[in-house]
Amino acid sequence: MAEIKELSAKKVRKNAYWKKLDTAINKYKNILVIGVDFVGSRQMQEVRQSIRGQGEIMMGKNTIIRKVLRENSEKNPKLLDLVPLIRGNMGFIFCNGDIAAIRKKVVSFTLPASAKAGVVAPVDVTVPSGPTGLDPGQTSFFQTLNISTKIVKGTIEITTNVHLCHKGDKVSTSAVALLSKLNIKPFEYGIIATHVYEDGAVYDASVLDLSLSDLVGKFCDACSSLAALSFAIGSVNKVTVSHSFGRAFNLLAAVGLESGYIFEELKIVDEMIKNPGAFGGGGGGGAAAPAAAAEPEEEEEEAAPPAMDMFGGDAEAEADY
Repeated sequence: MAEIKELSAKKVRKNAYWKKLDTAINKYKNILVIGVDFVGSRQMQEVRQSIRGQGEIMMGKNTIIRKVLRENSEKNPKLLDLVPLIRGNMGFIFCNGDIAAIRKKVVSFTLPASAKAGVVAPVDVTVPSGPTGLDPGQTSFFQTLNISTKIVKGTIEITTNVHLCHKGDKVSTSAVALLSKLNIKPFEYGIIATHVYEDGAVYDASVLDLSLSDLVGKFCDACSSLAALSFAIGSVNKVTVSHSFGRAFNLLAAVGLESGYIFEELKIVDEMIKNPGAFGGGGGGGAAAPAAAAEPEEEEEEAAPPAMDMFGGDAEAEADY
């Protein structure tokens, strides 16, 4: 009887992770792709607790993740769109609920962190002017970095703001030394949501920042642009039908008002023209304007003095005579 070869502990863990990831891919319909650079284990534990019952976080070897995705792509080919995203220090959050709410909760866990040499700065870092709390014996350190200082009340004071690091550039060792001396933690690190897999569609996670009103507005703008283009080239489609009906009614209304033929749909328009004050304050203001304009004419007529003749007499009296 052949001996059964026992699997190593590493192989057992690998098989268990493979099975767990395979189960999650088939169980959940939404996947949030996350980046976890400089995120500590305690921070990850807090995130897991915050979404417990709503989602499941899974980290692992990128090579295994790619193999599991390719294996499941036979049943769901759209999973292959996730393969190019499997790079670096990343993971998945599986869920079936509101993925936007889970993303908002996950990215809210951030912690301040010290700068490290060689790390790409995620934000600009500026050291403010003012007292540093360092003794005058360390003036040479600031001189080496070309930072102007002065001694005030026995401590070193930086005279002007110093733009130490630029966003996207690597942090230098001298910048790390200065920040550590000043006890400044310029960066904040947390989980970053990069992409979303939702019902087979893969898109950038920033799309989740759009509200329902934003999406409706973009859809309406697109329909308006399509309608304008369709009218310009003489194409009739669904977005032009409502505009065509509106134009047709305007034409019929103009003909009806001009000819005096008031049909049922035109009655409200005819009433608004005849009695504009009954449909808002604008009409009342417009009706009062002619009366207000007529008042100066009456005042001017009443205030006009009688004409005088060349001898200083009243012209009206001269005419009576």
